[in-house]
Amino acid sequence: MSKKSKRYLAQLEKAESAGALKVTDAVALLKSFSDTKFDQTVEIHICLGVDPKQADQIIRGSLGLTHGIGRELRIVVFAKGENASAAEAAGADEVGAEELAKKIKDGWTDFDVCIATPDMMGLVGPLGKVLGPRGLMPSPRAGTVTPDVSRVIAEYKAGKIEFRNDAGGNVHAVVGRLSFEANQLEDNINEFISHIDSLKPASIKGTYVRGISVCATMSPGIEVAI
Repeated sequence: MSKKSKRYLAQLEKAESAGALKVTDAVALLKSFSDTKFDQTVEIHICLGVDPKQADQIIRGSLGLTHGIGRELRIVVFAKGENASAAEAAGADEVGAEELAKKIKDGWTDFDVCIATPDMMGLVGPLGKVLGPRGLMPSPRAGTVTPDVSRVIAEYKAGKIEFRNDAGGNVHAVVGRLSFEANQLEDNINEFISHIDSLKPASIKGTYVRGISVCATMSPGIEVAI
């Protein structure tokens, strides 16, 4: 186990002594941890009472946060012809077909979002072994399989995020940067929590949201009151 710094341990003590906080207070405490030389990423982690082995209890989707996430996403698009031209015009970082598929099959995954037009899924499907484990596989549910590539690229450039529960039933997402104004972080966090609430499967009988925490790149987690 790596040794924690005095700085981290001091922050951990503050977070643990504070207990579960309202979003406003959690953000205030988190921003007090902004003492590094770089702008830390802010993340939210939600523990859900779902069974990831049940297809109807998988929590997956995408959401455009009002204030974005504070960084430009790298986007690749599988498209041909007019759709490829539209993707390039919309600002995609790389657009292609067979040659792009080969590049990814050979191990290249230096991007954040993968979009494909429906007619390209026969080519993209076999890449599932590479893209799936990294959460990069295009899907209609996430909106990344679409004929309207320009619109979807614009949404991701503006701060749209994707999420999917992990094997433990937890959902993780980036919601901004520590340099954001407090109200911007609060808005993004509340939006994400509300969106996850709206996705509660009908088959869930017990507690759906079991725990929420927020943290920065180099900070401990801060518990958010449910």
